[in-house]
Amino acid sequence: MNVILTAEDIAISFGSNHVLKSVSFELGEGEVLGIIGPNGAGKTVLLNVITGILKPDRGTIDFFGKDVLKQSTVQRAKGGFGRTFQVPRSFSNMTVYENGLVGSVFGKGRSERASGKKVKEILELIGLEHKKYEFAGKLGLLDRKRLEIGMALTSDPKILLLDEVAGGLTESEVTEVLKIVSEIKSRGVGIIWIEHVLQTMLHGTDRVMLLAEGTNIISGLPQEVMASPEVERVYLGLAGKGPKRERKRFNVSPSKGGGEINE
Repeated sequence: MNVILTAEDIAISFGSNHVLKSVSFELGEGEVLGIIGPNGAGKTVLLNVITGILKPDRGTIDFFGKDVLKQSTVQRAKGGFGRTFQVPRSFSNMTVYENGLVGSVFGKGRSERASGKKVKEILELIGLEHKKYEFAGKLGLLDRKRLEIGMALTSDPKILLLDEVAGGLTESEVTEVLKIVSEIKSRGVGIIWIEHVLQTMLHGTDRVMLLAEGTNIISGLPQEVMASPEVERVYLGLAGKGPKRERKRFNVSPSKGGGEINE
């Protein structure tokens, strides 16, 4: 595996709240790393550190041999980082096509003319080419999630950070997202994917990392991590009562899709 990003000993606190105490991991070219963990575990905080929104108290992030912690958010975006957010941030009063242009022109620095071909390619990939002249604010949730991914892709990222892009979708809609992620992966893009939807972590990732208690507790093949006692302990410990009901949530039979890891 050709490692493109290495994070070592990442730590960040907000006052007395030590959100990340020591997080280390690697990401390979064309690899999908899923990150799971209870609410408040610091999953989105970790993405914010990687993209430069937050500065860690300690640690290093090496991206193709460069220490990106010395770079601004804009430099990281232009250097190969793409990012989605839990709540889609498309421009509601602009068309789907115009939203794509924003990502290409300002995220990659292309001219508007040069961006046109790229946007068309991305809209075809995400399944929105036929809706390119519709206003983003009129789209349904699945299409807004698709557009969020597409805007991140128009800047040609080498690493794509997905923050709960399957949240709120039906099982069939989650399948559509999985197809898009699979196509992105096939193009050699490394992906870090935070998600609560069980189906995505089991069927859309190469490895899964459990983030809890300020560190990455376990990392490995999706089926093995999901069936591990560490995952059961973390979620059952937070749920408190009703262990029988909670245990059913971690059924990782490949024949069963959908469902969420926690509520």
